[in-house]
Amino acid sequence: MTSGSLFLLQAASGGSALMPFLFQMALIVAIFYFVLLRPQQQQRKKHQEMINALRKGDDIVTAGGIIGKVVQVKEGTEKSAEDRITIESGDSKLVVERGRIAKVVTATGSSSSGE
Repeated sequence: MTSGSLFLLQAASGGSALMPFLFQMALIVAIFYFVLLRPQQQQRKKHQEMINALRKGDDIVTAGGIIGKVVQVKEGTEKSAEDRITIESGDSKLVVERGRIAKVVTATGSSSSGE
């Protein structure tokens, strides 16, 4: 055999090894998506819905660990996209951004936030 024919045989056998590699990479990407990315997206969506449903009287916990009751909800305007929530914690009133609320402990009305 000449070196040219050996090169052609190696190239032909290397092409068939590409399909299992691509299959393995696709499988790794699918596992990564279903184990890490999709649950995180669902959790983020659920948290965003909970934050958007805040009403006066809800008990909340901020990202800094402050526990309080919602006193006022001020929606942001087009110029200022920040929604501000006034909470009462003990004898103090605090103003926090809506995005800094970690969880709603008890919600007013018929919906519950924990489940």
